[in-house]
Amino acid sequence: MSSFRVAVVGATGVVGTQMLRTLVERGFPASEVVPMASARSAGSTVSFAGGELTVVELADGNIDGFDIAIFSAGASVSREWAPKFGATGAIVVDNSSCWRMDDSIPLVVPEANADAMDVVATEGHSRIIANPNCSTAQMIVPLRAIHEAAGLKRLVVTTMQSVSGTGKAAIDELRAEVAAIVNDQSLPAPRSYPHQIAFNVLPQAGSFKDGDDYTDEERKLINETRKIMSLPDLSISATCTRVPVFVGHSESVNVQTERPLSADQARAILESQSGVRVVDDPAGAKYPMAIDAEGDGDVLVGRIREDDSAENCLNLFVVGDNLLKGAALNAVQIAEALVQRKLV
Repeated sequence: MSSFRVAVVGATGVVGTQMLRTLVERGFPASEVVPMASARSAGSTVSFAGGELTVVELADGNIDGFDIAIFSAGASVSREWAPKFGATGAIVVDNSSCWRMDDSIPLVVPEANADAMDVVATEGHSRIIANPNCSTAQMIVPLRAIHEAAGLKRLVVTTMQSVSGTGKAAIDELRAEVAAIVNDQSLPAPRSYPHQIAFNVLPQAGSFKDGDDYTDEERKLINETRKIMSLPDLSISATCTRVPVFVGHSESVNVQTERPLSADQARAILESQSGVRVVDDPAGAKYPMAIDAEGDGDVLVGRIREDDSAENCLNLFVVGDNLLKGAALNAVQIAEALVQRKLV
């Protein structure tokens, strides 16, 4: 197998460092990995394969000669720099929201729609592939298997999203709030969220924009699911919440299918699905939990049961590490699929 020169843009962030770790853990065939970040971080070092790599400034003179560039640096950086990398011949795997709903850009979860990325080989394509939102990515893996078996008709989803989805500042904020409360000290003013997150549940993940009663996080879940599944008319209702968990997004998913599918049939299908681990013995207190998902690349699915209130309806509880399948792992899996499909 050939080796590939890989840039990781945003390498000093929470997801960027996980991308570097995942490249090593999965043995990606890289001849060189170059961590990139802003001028402020240039010259610092990041851990890689038991050693250290020096961070290179994201600048015009430093972006030539890469086969793949994996981005986790925010939408504004991606908007400026992803096309520049694409113009040099690299294929960009972008983790931001910038390109996800662009009709010309494939939005990919490899277990569900790896063939969508083949478009990057066509003449004139931007050579950008979008990585979906974390809550979307983990949910798609079991849903694809269910759709293939019985067809999706309607989804009602409630997410319980960890603070690491917001970033390092939110992790630090939760830790500081918990410490203040347990030590009977004054709470620091909230910065990452509108309210205290410690020992609380916020019925808001994301932002309300333009008078919409749904948050942008909820709209992402709805629109990205439709795009990845190639089901533009799929009925989806979403409520996204933020919970005081460091890592791991949980989702209650009510699935209505076109054709009958029993809980036992769904369980058997999901047990054979790549990327899914069924944890479903509620009587024995075995079900998916965020503390078990952290550090696990699989999506955990449990509480699989029939919903008697509607025809052809199932309930699932879906949990994943939002820094892995929700971000870094899915991006690296896209890079692996590029190699397997001989697109690089």
